[in-house]
Amino acid sequence: MADLSIGAEYRPMSQEEKKVIVASSLGTVFEWYDFYLAGSLAANISANFFSGVNPTAGFIFVLLGFAAGFAVRPFGALVFGRLGDLIGRKYTFLVTMTLMGIATFVIGLLPGYNTIGILAPIGFILCRLVQGLALGGEYGGAATYVAEHSPQNRRGFYTSWIQTTATVGLFVSLIVILALRLNMSPEDFAAWGWRVPFLVSIVLLAVSIWIRLQLAESPAFQKMKDEGTLSKAPLGEAFGQWRNAKIAIIALLGGTAGQAVVWYTGQFYALFFLTQTMKVDGTTANLLIAFSLLLGTPFFIFFGWLSDKIGRKPILLAGCLIAAATYFPIFGSIAKLTNPKLIEAHEKVKVVIKADPAGCGNVFDPVNVRVFTAPCDIARRGLAAASIKYELQASPAGSGTTVTVSDKPVVVDKDFAKNVTAASIEAGYPKAGDATILKQPTIGGMLSDGRSWQVIGLLFILVIYVTMVYGPIAALLVELFPTRIRYSGMSLPYHIGNGWFGGFLPPTVFAIVAATGDIFAGLWYPIIIALGTVVIGMIFLPETKDRDIFAK
Repeated sequence: MADLSIGAEYRPMSQEEKKVIVASSLGTVFEWYDFYLAGSLAANISANFFSGVNPTAGFIFVLLGFAAGFAVRPFGALVFGRLGDLIGRKYTFLVTMTLMGIATFVIGLLPGYNTIGILAPIGFILCRLVQGLALGGEYGGAATYVAEHSPQNRRGFYTSWIQTTATVGLFVSLIVILALRLNMSPEDFAAWGWRVPFLVSIVLLAVSIWIRLQLAESPAFQKMKDEGTLSKAPLGEAFGQWRNAKIAIIALLGGTAGQAVVWYTGQFYALFFLTQTMKVDGTTANLLIAFSLLLGTPFFIFFGWLSDKIGRKPILLAGCLIAAATYFPIFGSIAKLTNPKLIEAHEKVKVVIKADPAGCGNVFDPVNVRVFTAPCDIARRGLAAASIKYELQASPAGSGTTVTVSDKPVVVDKDFAKNVTAASIEAGYPKAGDATILKQPTIGGMLSDGRSWQVIGLLFILVIYVTMVYGPIAALLVELFPTRIRYSGMSLPYHIGNGWFGGFLPPTVFAIVAATGDIFAGLWYPIIIALGTVVIGMIFLPETKDRDIFAK
């Protein structure tokens, strides 16, 4: 076993340690790959599993299924965290990996709505629930397992390899989908090609299980098992006793909440912003994100290594603070580079909603299941979806809702989205298809455009923020909790932070945009959460890099 003393000198990584890191990381990459496919292929899933309902409702159901995967992650953390502290790290994350792989493969085989009717969407959402539960147990197991094999003074470096897996999993899913799209006709991809990434997961599952079966149990867990000191009720001990529950609360509010919003803003919301807000075509947006991830991923390892030298806390909190301070200028620059005509229209075209304030409700819809019927709400959400900037003006009580585009009225009815788009184009907004300068859906075409590299550079900065907050977080969480409840203790705050604070970031941001009429206003959500984490973390979060986790 590795020399775990705090003063241990640097030594090369042993073959056993390399095997632990590779096996744990590879399996976790495949789990993230499986999890992200549903979001990346939402339009295809909607067309196949929800074709019996109107397209808008179908897409909403797909997003509900995707959101369900995030919503249940903390419950997976409780279920599998308990098992990990009772029966061991190795066998628990073998179970979670198997569940994830099978659920993903089933999505690839699942017949469409035209074949089995309502069973198709039900089957899809059930598979997403299983994936979310499995992911809730996988991360804590992999991070704990690697940390408990790590030398005391290199734990940040060793666990940082696990931290690359979410980004690498997203990157792999984007590359597989792009490769298929670029080598198939759109008709073939829509008919059956979209299923290939799901079906491939069964091969990845077999490889991952074979590799992980070669591993031994964590030395820290095995030591407790041999000594008979395992916790008999890890959940009760972790969250029912204030001394441990307090640690979990601090870990969430002073660590993972801010880490999560910075992570999701830098990767997932950045992609959403490009495609949904700036109207960049999907292939180009995926290529831009993929290049930024490729350039930025090594920095997970760098900041994990650096956290062994200067501490976990300063890197994590600095990442949150710098991100919060620079989000507005970075996203503003991305907007001007990718769709200058849209930004110009925001300045020149005046769109006004006049409505009785009592008739304007809350447009927050985190899981995309609400039905909006009030004209004011329909207008605000419709304009936000079209990336049209508007001003909301109060009208007398009892009056109706009116929308004007450069003083031209647009009726708020079932055709509002189509009519307001036409009116905005007439007033100066860019047409669909002419919405962006970056219109080269090939790697060569995109990379020959200097503006593409500027956008990649800005996205790269966002990924650097991600690596700052995410690189050290696994080591910090592992070191916060005693060995006997470590799997349970670290998993719950991690998955509440990343499953809820982070996972629901895109719909939360969209709700803020819809409520304000400003495409950048949604950035206040990650900024406020990140700054809250900086304040709470500075006051309450301890530095943990020198803790001996075997001493607990």
